[in-house]
Amino acid sequence: PPAGSRSDWIGPPDRHSNLRPVVFHVPANESPLERRLRELRQETQAWNQRFWAGQNVAFQREKEEFVYSRLKAKGLEVRDETGQKATLNAEEMADFYKDFLNKNFRKHMHYNRDWYKRNFTITFLMGQVALVRALRWLRWKTKNV
Repeated sequence: PPAGSRSDWIGPPDRHSNLRPVVFHVPANESPLERRLRELRQETQAWNQRFWAGQNVAFQREKEEFVYSRLKAKGLEVRDETGQKATLNAEEMADFYKDFLNKNFRKHMHYNRDWYKRNFTITFLMGQVALVRALRWLRWKTKNV
């Protein structure tokens, strides 16, 4: 972001995780509490990025292997005579999706638990920052009256 920017900047989706990266604004007079909040948000973003990049890469790899094995079992090639990729029907793909979700159930359960913990902490810190800012504003108002 430009030097004078006073906002967070959001980039285009990452090609592996599909998440939009955020460059967080760092105010010149950032308090320790605000810094703690920003750093937790940055850490959570990086953690989320790592999880979904790994999960999506594994999903694509396993999906391609599944499609290839099913086509091979049917005696078909990956590409048809026109050069287009051969596909499976929705019922066959539903088998893959169900198996993938079942196989990754515990991983997703742990991810969701950690995601909720992080979001609760971030929300709590945001409330503290808002309260401190409101009190600072009220003190400034009463001083200038």
